[in-house]
Amino acid sequence: MLDTAAEEPRRHIADSTMLALAAYTTVMVALLVRTLLLPSESTDYLTFLDPWYQHIAGNGGFTALADPGFSDYNVPYLYLLAALTYIPVSPLAGIKWISILFDLALAYYTFRIVSRLRPTAPSAALGAAAVVLFLPTVVTNSGWWGQCDGIYTAFLVGGIHYVLRHRPWWACTFFGLALAFKFQAVFLFPFLLVLVLVRRVPWRCLLAVPTAYLVLDVPALVFGADPGRLLTVYARQTDTYRFLTVNGPSVYQFVSVPGDAADAVRSAGVLVAGALVSLLIGLAVWSLRRGRHGVPDSGRGVPALTDTRIVLLATCSAIVVPFLLPSMHERYFYAADVLTVMAAFQLPRQLWYVPVLVQLASFGSYLYCVAPGLAPYLSMPAHGALMLLALVAMLRTTIHEFRHGPEAPAVRDRPSLSGNTAEPTRT
Repeated sequence: MLDTAAEEPRRHIADSTMLALAAYTTVMVALLVRTLLLPSESTDYLTFLDPWYQHIAGNGGFTALADPGFSDYNVPYLYLLAALTYIPVSPLAGIKWISILFDLALAYYTFRIVSRLRPTAPSAALGAAAVVLFLPTVVTNSGWWGQCDGIYTAFLVGGIHYVLRHRPWWACTFFGLALAFKFQAVFLFPFLLVLVLVRRVPWRCLLAVPTAYLVLDVPALVFGADPGRLLTVYARQTDTYRFLTVNGPSVYQFVSVPGDAADAVRSAGVLVAGALVSLLIGLAVWSLRRGRHGVPDSGRGVPALTDTRIVLLATCSAIVVPFLLPSMHERYFYAADVLTVMAAFQLPRQLWYVPVLVQLASFGSYLYCVAPGLAPYLSMPAHGALMLLALVAMLRTTIHEFRHGPEAPAVRDRPSLSGNTAEPTRT
């Protein structure tokens, strides 16, 4: 008996050491893969990112942000470019390393979320983080493209992490930071609205979203930037592309209209998308409230809103919104790329194939830019069909979870004294 008791701590130490070694190896290999891609210069780098960097460098670094009109991005990302001008590193490597560092942050929050979802399977959390680090879209986005989609997605995933930990102010702050970096953060705002309507997130916490956004504008204002221009940057972005789809694997891959009718279809598409998303929000809220069984205050302990359902709702939001909206780029499913991995690790039997479908659709769309020589052999409607299959699978699993999962208060769903509400592992 004593020998068995003495073996347990040693086994735990050995397991922890192996996990730490595996994590270190995973990160090193991920960085090596991205380092091999650093010399590549994408069209976006040559057309946008490098000219922005050169403008900032040639106009005094941060003081160049007094007039951010040289870029169509919001100023938080331009701060990072300005910081690079003071560091002895090539603009190409510096721009890519910014995104690569946020890849690591994305993997970190993935690890934390899956650790909470499956507390008895630490290897699952490491596996999910490793899969995210090596997703073709994630590697290509930062290492080859030099794009910054990993930045806002890291903040979105961090926000979900704080939702799960019952820290709504931190969650909304992270959603606000995500929005400050890229407008595509709004793809998860229907999910946030559901949390507010069932009172998992108090209404007052939403103040953190615009506050975080506005605080990040302050440095540019100090340098003399026009407040109106800073506040309307996203309004100008929405008018940049008038196409129904910009290589995005969305429903508009199945829509073909004459050029003079595209604007009308585009406007109608926004209205239809808003109506359908509102309907889904209403159904989710109705289902969660129906599952409370008379609980008067659903604040910290919404018994129907389990951790599993939170991740499923976030994942559905990340797919539904860009799939229904017009003028979507191939990179706009980046959050879906990541969140489907977490959902699959939580419900592997039901969802193991969904990240595969999303990657085939999303990375297949990337190839139009990454390897334009392959364009004649690619079928965008096929990519749209794959994303549609992934969407149907996510909605079906989420509906099943809402109808047949735990609805009444149960021991496993009640917050503990530490605030944890992790569920037993599901297969």
